[in-house]
Amino acid sequence: MIHYFKSIGRYFLMLQQVFKSPQKRSVFRELIFKEIEDLGISSIGIVAFISFFVGGVVVIQTALNLESPLTPRYLIGYASRESLILEFSPTLISIILAGKVGSYIASSIGTMRVTEQIDALEVMGINSLNHLVLPKIIANIFFYPFVIVISIALGIFGGWVAGNITGLVSSTDYLTGIRTDFEPFHITYSLIKTSIFAFVIATIPAYHGFYVKGGAIEVGRASTRAVVWTSVVIIVLNYILTQMILGK
Repeated sequence: MIHYFKSIGRYFLMLQQVFKSPQKRSVFRELIFKEIEDLGISSIGIVAFISFFVGGVVVIQTALNLESPLTPRYLIGYASRESLILEFSPTLISIILAGKVGSYIASSIGTMRVTEQIDALEVMGINSLNHLVLPKIIANIFFYPFVIVISIALGIFGGWVAGNITGLVSSTDYLTGIRTDFEPFHITYSLIKTSIFAFVIATIPAYHGFYVKGGAIEVGRASTRAVVWTSVVIIVLNYILTQMILGK
């Protein structure tokens, strides 16, 4: 238990250093664009693929569970939209990104640590945490909401395609359900969650990579721990944020 409290304290001390002693603006801007490409743009493909097919699965499962003739068929589109906006896209996609992006961040920073590149930065008077972590935080927070909007749109489109192919729901009923009782604040809620999860995805793996000790095996273990703890924190924060924002 003491070990966990020590790790939490060191994590917050790390964040304090991340936001201190910023670099030159031109260098910082270049690093942010590089991180957007490495962490964000490279993830769009897998997010689009998963979102499209999960959207289809959600529609099929919803349709098969609404077999009563008294149940309006447009509810299939309504239920699918709510599932994608409120939970699947912001939370499950973030957990998937925690695996893909989190392991990359932890392993890349961990490799720099064991090969003494971080030590070299600090010898040159560079705030290594600010240099390595802050661009990742900014890139994630500003780009991941865009990725989640793509996920929501493709999930809804995938549901429409699945409904038409299987004949479980007509286009008219599905589109009626998509428009029924739409609450714009749900999109805001989804993007708020995404931004917070993006911060977690950038910082927890960076923590595990930055403080790794040993060699290549330890870097691999740090990457695994980073993915596990990032996923755990996302799930806990999802519960807290849902209660705070929607549970009023």
